[in-house]
Amino acid sequence: MNEEIKAITEAAKATQAIANTSDKAIIAVSKFGSFIARFISGPLEQGVGIFEDRLKYMRWERQQRLMIRAEKFMQEIGLELPTRAIPLKIAVPLFQGASLEDNDDLQDMWARLLVNAADEKGGIDMKRVYIDILERLTPLEAQILSVIYSLPYEQIQHKGVLTAKLPDSASPYIGEEGLGEPDEEIKLAIASLSVIGCLYIPKSWGGGEGFSVVNPTVLGKSFIRACSLKR
Repeated sequence: MNEEIKAITEAAKATQAIANTSDKAIIAVSKFGSFIARFISGPLEQGVGIFEDRLKYMRWERQQRLMIRAEKFMQEIGLELPTRAIPLKIAVPLFQGASLEDNDDLQDMWARLLVNAADEKGGIDMKRVYIDILERLTPLEAQILSVIYSLPYEQIQHKGVLTAKLPDSASPYIGEEGLGEPDEEIKLAIASLSVIGCLYIPKSWGGGEGFSVVNPTVLGKSFIRACSLKR
């Protein structure tokens, strides 16, 4: 009997927690709807409607594009149907991130990651960290990774990559003197990519960051491979 009471109590607590979360979501939507209404000189209901409808449309629009791009990529590699089930703990955040992405280039990366995750013979060992990385990438950071990892990994693994011409191009470091550095925007992007483990920034003798040359990482290499179609 005690176990039954305990189970009922726990269920009641869970129900209340869900209700509280729903109440907070309703309040948040209402507040933003009120905010919108102030700018359109309309009633609260109209502001809430605009907010909710736009979110639904944007999500639907991106979902449609995701489906189209994933189908196209599957055709490119000769995959008619998925040949491997994606575990829910990976599938849920993957679909969520892919349907929320509003940049076409980044969503294409999501679509390729999805296709590779569902391809049993693709040679990709799907990792949750790939989703974490892709969620944090900006278009500029994605471009930098694409340019750097287009170079032969064996040539740049230890010697590094020159960054002065990023994001347009990069080349292996072969010991040139008087190295130039990229602009501040590129430096910030490189620093961000270093934080998520996709690039390594060599340190000076004094421990400072040097942005003239960066090194690829095993994680960065694996991530780009997971977001690229096999040929």
